[in-house]
Amino acid sequence: MRVLVTGGAGFIGRQTVRRLLGRGDDVAVIDLEPAADAAARHVQGDIRDPRAVAEALSEGTDAVVHLAALTRVLDSMNDPDGTFRTNVLGTHLLLERARETGTGAFVLASTNAVVGDVGSRVINEQIAVRPLTPYGATKAAGEMLMSAYSASYGLKTVALRFTNVYGEGMQLKDSVIARLMRAALSGGGIQIYGDGEQVRDYVYVSDVVQSIELAMSLPVSDVLTIGLGHSVSMNELFAISCEVTGVEIAREHIAAKAGEMPAVIVDNSHARQMGWVPEHDIVAGMKATWEDFKLNHHA
Repeated sequence: MRVLVTGGAGFIGRQTVRRLLGRGDDVAVIDLEPAADAAARHVQGDIRDPRAVAEALSEGTDAVVHLAALTRVLDSMNDPDGTFRTNVLGTHLLLERARETGTGAFVLASTNAVVGDVGSRVINEQIAVRPLTPYGATKAAGEMLMSAYSASYGLKTVALRFTNVYGEGMQLKDSVIARLMRAALSGGGIQIYGDGEQVRDYVYVSDVVQSIELAMSLPVSDVLTIGLGHSVSMNELFAISCEVTGVEIAREHIAAKAGEMPAVIVDNSHARQMGWVPEHDIVAGMKATWEDFKLNHHA
């Protein structure tokens, strides 16, 4: 297959490109950052630039894997306009170019945040979309654009609603697991919001890449929830981190963030029915992440 990976120099993108090249695909990348893999054709450019998009998404491309986005929730609240331009306008330009070139499939990295705060209810694909942040809203908008392009032009579109993605290669991330790993390496500590009983779902990056491969091969448009399906509290995650690293990480409880959701609990049964099977539970994933951090902590 000929595949374009947007954001192919990023955390999930690098591993996606590696997997696709490994199975023999002809891979192109568009990213603001320099090339991460010399075996892929690389366009260093912005998905908001129609010329860069046209160069990257060439005639004969079979599938687009759209990972490029502004993903920090706090940044989206401080810069909603910039977030819109990258996440919505950029997605529209890619979809339009896919329509023009006759691309067959379009896979979007979406998020469970499109549903907003549902308390302790289990999140599945049937829950109404009510995002609470500009980031969540822009991902919901991307899903709506894909729905329209699927219905109007026959483009096969698959939205993958990721939970918290972690694992190998996340040294530069600012997520909680990356902070825990860095604290274990440096002898530092972390801050835990509130009582630490808020629960989240964490999914290992290679399992996410597997879901992208599956999405490219699905026969019809769909929306899949991609999470482990087993949530853990911050306190449990902290205990697992101490266990797998062998370090008693220092912690400080601070006031809870305003508006923080008490729980993210997802039902991944639809994705499983489509053939997705995550291979890493949270302990196995954290062990693999720690081994990678120890090897590559200067990366």
